[in-house]
Amino acid sequence: MATTRVTVLAGGVGGARFTRGLLAHLEREDPDAQVTVVVNTGDDLWLDGLRVCPDLDTVMYTLGGVIGEQGWGRAGETARVSAELHAYGLGWDWFTLGDLDLGTHIARTELLRSGLPLSAVTARLCERWQPGAALIPMSDDPAETHVEVEIDGQVRLIHFEEWWVRYRASVPARRFVQVGVESARPAPGVLEAITRADVVLLPPSNPVVSVGTILGVPGVREAMRSTTAPVIGVSPILGGAPVRGMADACLSAIGVETSAAAVALHYGSRTAGGLLDGWLVDTVDGDALGRLRQAGIAARALPLLMSDDTATAAIVEAALALARGTGPAR
Repeated sequence: MATTRVTVLAGGVGGARFTRGLLAHLEREDPDAQVTVVVNTGDDLWLDGLRVCPDLDTVMYTLGGVIGEQGWGRAGETARVSAELHAYGLGWDWFTLGDLDLGTHIARTELLRSGLPLSAVTARLCERWQPGAALIPMSDDPAETHVEVEIDGQVRLIHFEEWWVRYRASVPARRFVQVGVESARPAPGVLEAITRADVVLLPPSNPVVSVGTILGVPGVREAMRSTTAPVIGVSPILGGAPVRGMADACLSAIGVETSAAAVALHYGSRTAGGLLDGWLVDTVDGDALGRLRQAGIAARALPLLMSDDTATAAIVEAALALARGTGPAR
């Protein structure tokens, strides 16, 4: 029997936790399976002379077993270096990098400056943590997400992390601008991971600035539409609210209702030129099943809160079962 090839398009915390559950499930049920995670790099930025890749690091640390208790950064962190930098008036006092985390950023920056592309650097960093999956940035080219906002009567374009962390998305986003995405190329292996997969999964990552940014890289959306693998998504919205984070503020900015059904319809059914073959919603959103099925999206309702490994395993099993039931993409 051929080895199962599973490709995941992921942002940070939600995508990382889902993938950890996926790997645990496959270790029991299909130990020869190969998992590739295409990770959003729209949150990447230069800070204090270092290249910081929040989502790549969150996925790497989570799968490597060293993620911080808050869901990002390293476990057991201290922040002495950031405190020193802030004392010199450098960096952002609202965006603190831990000392252990800084080691990763220093290593990444040195490797980038040696001439390696981000995908090769990521593979090098993963040699230490052995995440159990191939992690690929969506692109080796910079494609940063910025947010147009109005602050003190002035319209400004700020980095997504400033809007997300400093302002906690409290300043309404007028629009999102993926600076450089039009000219970005998919990193080596990205398109192949999608078109040659047996299953493609969209975990409960932000549909606008995580999965949406990956889909903005030229060629990725087309690969998603053309792959013969079933494409199954997991709703990041439960009962009209995000599982975590502020996806509602992002959805509002692009005119999409904050609901499980609306997000699925935003991705669209592949039978109508969209991306999805199947979609999981929480039991609280079970009344959306008929609407989704009518739109050509196979759907199932079950508890989607990833409260522990057992709960996450059940979500993974349901996603893979739904993929088996949808059959080859049409």
